[in-house]
Amino acid sequence: MADKSENRCDLMMFGALGDLAQRKLFPALYQLDRVGLLAPQTRVLALARRPLTTEDVRQLLKESISGQLRPEELEAETMERFLSRVGYICFDFDDGTSYERLNEWRKDGGGALIAYMATPPSIYGMIARNLRDHGCCDEHTRAVVEKPIGHDLASSRLINDQLAEVFNENQLFRIDHYLGKETVQNLIALRFANNLFATQWNQNHISYVEITVAESVGIEGRWGYFDEAGQMRDMIQNHLLQLLCLIAMDPPSDLSADSIRDEKVKVLKALRPMTADMIETHLVRGQYTAGTSDGHPVPGYLEEEDAARGSTTETFVALKAEIANWRWAGVPFYIRTGKRMPEKMSQIIIHFKPAPHYIFDPDQKHLANNKLIIRLQPDEGMELQILTKDQGLDKGMRLRQGPLELTFSETFSAKRIPDAYERLLWEVMRGNQYLFVRRDEVESAWRWVDQVMSHWQDPMAHPKRYAAGTWGPVASIAMITRDGRSWYEDA
Repeated sequence: MADKSENRCDLMMFGALGDLAQRKLFPALYQLDRVGLLAPQTRVLALARRPLTTEDVRQLLKESISGQLRPEELEAETMERFLSRVGYICFDFDDGTSYERLNEWRKDGGGALIAYMATPPSIYGMIARNLRDHGCCDEHTRAVVEKPIGHDLASSRLINDQLAEVFNENQLFRIDHYLGKETVQNLIALRFANNLFATQWNQNHISYVEITVAESVGIEGRWGYFDEAGQMRDMIQNHLLQLLCLIAMDPPSDLSADSIRDEKVKVLKALRPMTADMIETHLVRGQYTAGTSDGHPVPGYLEEEDAARGSTTETFVALKAEIANWRWAGVPFYIRTGKRMPEKMSQIIIHFKPAPHYIFDPDQKHLANNKLIIRLQPDEGMELQILTKDQGLDKGMRLRQGPLELTFSETFSAKRIPDAYERLLWEVMRGNQYLFVRRDEVESAWRWVDQVMSHWQDPMAHPKRYAAGTWGPVASIAMITRDGRSWYEDA
């Protein structure tokens, strides 16, 4: 990852006993400690409402961290050292006396103060104001908040305004964990360090782009939250639009945070608005019904625990996005995401145009398009599909399609690929913002998503059904087939 460093900090974890902190944040901090990236004086203060002792919480963290890691990553000495950094305060987020106790804890520390709000976004403003009003933060404090921020543009602005009352923009680190993935960061290197791709990355050479983020799981006990959000707000507004920006952005002037984010905002502003007459051809909403996952029967969305039987919330979205600029005019971006899909998989596929003059077997002309496949999960890596001559005396000039492949876990077998949250926490400690989302990015994404969603407010407009364990409604296949194309797994 990086060399050892003395980036000493005090990290306050609000919502420390929640699912995010237990499954992702504390295991990531343990891994940073394991590779020597936590300075000896770095401390973590866990804050939550449960009346527990520090020793209770340390034991709880030991169990949760151990459950998330591979056996070879569990080291007794590292675990003991990491847990010794962790303190705990039973904390009431809207009680001023609780914040006074933060100042008492802070007296014994030093270095940068990081306030990580692993809480619902609705209380970000309250936490920020209390930190300010009780003297717990200053102009050097870094505040980390999770996306999605709000459920539409208006609520997003409200939350951002509340945060801006306390923190400057350069103090705010808005996390989209997809930006911490190794392969996502490699998009920058792939595109701008390799002239092979840099000169081909436009409408003259690319036919279309696919972005798929598929989840095999269902709601996982979060029905109430998810039914308020839906797949459009939960995934498209956050992760998939960020991926689209990194694929489509123009070269930044340098690798500084604002240079990269300036180019991403330009892409969001260039997204073509989706009008009412485009909805039938450019957008498909779906909701899963009972089916099979990993060989086992699973209930439909409306049969999940605590489900409201009449819900029209979408668990699947496929859409055709268009970017109105010189680089991408005429190149559609097909975006798809859903729950209860056949497998967990995130990938980007760049479909290149065929050579202008084809001289080989006409029956094989359908093979003539090169594809760049960028895998984000489960096996991070890249694969370039190219054509070569088939081997054998009897093959003549028959073509075969094969990969030039880079699988990170195999190529860099001596090194473990860090989890996204490890990278993001490390960059917060270093004060680097290039992997985090700026306010105007958040609001530009919401503006486009709100405009799309404004066309499906009809209460009679139900999402199309698809059986759990399939690739979504048949209409999503029709959407791309109508353009003479196909999703990658159907090709």
